[in-house]
Formats: sequence, structure tokens, C-alpha cells
Amino acid sequence: MLIKRRRGWELPESAATPEATYLNRRDLLKAAGLGAIAVAGGAIGAPGAFAQGPEVDPTASLYPFKQNMRYRLDRPLTPEKDATTYNNFYEFGTHKGIAPAAQALKLRPWTVRFEGMVETPMTVGFDELVKQMPMEERLYRFRCVEAWSMAVPWSGFPMKAMIEFARPLSSAKYVVMQTFMDPKVAPGQRQSWYPWPYTDGLTIEEATNELAFMATGIYGKPLPKQNGAPLRFVTPWKYGFKQVKSIVRVEFTDKRPVGYWEKLQSSEYGFWANVNPQVSHPRWSQATERVLGSDERVPTQLFNGYADFVAGLYKGLEKERLYA
Repeated sequence: MLIKRRRGWELPESAATPEATYLNRRDLLKAAGLGAIAVAGGAIGAPGAFAQGPEVDPTASLYPFKQNMRYRLDRPLTPEKDATTYNNFYEFGTHKGIAPAAQALKLRPWTVRFEGMVETPMTVGFDELVKQMPMEERLYRFRCVEAWSMAVPWSGFPMKAMIEFARPLSSAKYVVMQTFMDPKVAPGQRQSWYPWPYTDGLTIEEATNELAFMATGIYGKPLPKQNGAPLRFVTPWKYGFKQVKSIVRVEFTDKRPVGYWEKLQSSEYGFWANVNPQVSHPRWSQATERVLGSDERVPTQLFNGYADFVAGLYKGLEKERLYA
């Protein structure tokens, strides 16, 4: 008898929200041609994301994308309203209700700079980048270091595809991502005691793992600004503070980066930041998590339930502080 062992994070296909359920929540926007690739080593500076003028999203009509059924959930999807109104985005404030303030962020034009240990540094228009990536939808669990969680349908593309596009040198060992920097738009960036701009990274091996994902959308449409539009990083086996939002710069390096929160308080926030219920935060337990949208607390799983995919990445690193 053939017995299929269902992984801990899987549900039957019937448990996922049908594509049509959220397709009718939005109006299709007309596509417009924006973005181009500018190759070579020009000045980086601001990404041009905050120019004045009406914003049109040329990618909006592409959504929703086909769901990749390899990535499923062990719980119902979080209601969209909860996932898009309870957010961390310190650039716009230290509270969770930053969605109104985040609307000041201008998303067009938006560019991403690839640099460091690459064959050719280049600046790429976000809309052009999306056209060249294998777009899909994945259902992932999300776990915040503050011990709350959600389950959402991300749209986007595998980070591995972006790395192949950037063509890093074989000597590159780490990928570093950086958020936009514009204190005129983001009042939190006027607070000089924070190490702006928001920066974090991971190893090349982690970045090319099949779970590592670059999100451009959520719930079958483009990302809201408060969720990290237009491009954010998603690693479901790590705590959310590793998942850089509103990315404008990607660097390849042979030096291990020190992220935003690690710079602020290295005793509480480390480089690896993998989820582990048995390793408490210095100020609270990680054994359980509050499911966003309810008062329910559920047990936390090692690697947030994705151990089958990622545990092998950390063999031989047992002396490292992998879970903080």
C-alpha cells in the first residue's frame, strides 16, 4: 500500500481560499509601460520612488497568479483586513496602526539596485523586474518575534530566480537587502538613534532555498504600502524582522551583514533568527503564538513548521546562535 505522509504544514487543497474568492475583491487596472533596466555603475542615491505625480501600477492587471500547491497551510488564512491593518513598519511609527501613515510612500517609479560581488552592477525598474520573474502565489505561515502569527497568500517569485538574474560571483557568500531611505516621507527615519536605512541579510544557501520568496502581492493583488510594497522579502521559517520591506538595494558580499535589529540589540536579535519554541526571547516565551485576528494561542513549531525544507541548512552550525 502506498502511504503518503502529509507534512506538518499541509492541508488538503480544499482548505485553501479559492482563487475566485478574492479575485472579485478588486478592479483590474490598466497596464502602463514603466520601468527599464539601466545597466552599469551609476549613482545609487534615492530610488526615484518619491517623485510627484499620479501613481499607476502597471503590474496590477497581472494578479492573481496561479497558486503553487506545494506550499500549503495547517490553518485557515488570516482575514485580509487583519493582515493589512496590524503591521510593523518602523519607518512610519512604532505602533501597529501605521497603515494610514504608510500611504505617503510613493511607489512609481521604483527601482532596485543590484551591486557588490556581481558580474555587472545594475539598476532595474521594479515593473520590468516583475515581467522577467516566474510569478506565482504561495500560502505561507508568518511568525513575528513578538509571538503573534498569521497565514497569508503571498504573490511573487522565488528569491533564487532573482539571484540568478543578478549574476553574483561565486565568491559571494551573503545577500544583503535594504529598505528605501527618505525621512521626508517616513517620519520614523528622522529618529537618529535607529540605524537607518533598514538592512538585513542571509547566506546564499538560505537565499537560494526553495522557500525564500520575494513578495510583490498579497491576497491576489499588489502589496499594500504598509505590508512592504512594492517588493519585500519573505522567509517563513525565520522571524519577521528578517523580512525586509520596500526593497531598493540588493548587495552580494563575502562578509556577514549585521542587520537593523542586531545593531540595536544583539543580545535579543541575532543574524539567524530561526523560529524555535524552545528558545525564548530574553523578555518573553516563544513556546506559543497568538493567531492574528483572534485570541487563540497555538503551539509554535520548530522553523515555524518548515523543518523539512530548511533544517539541513544548519548542519554543522550547532555552535551558532541559530534561534534568536
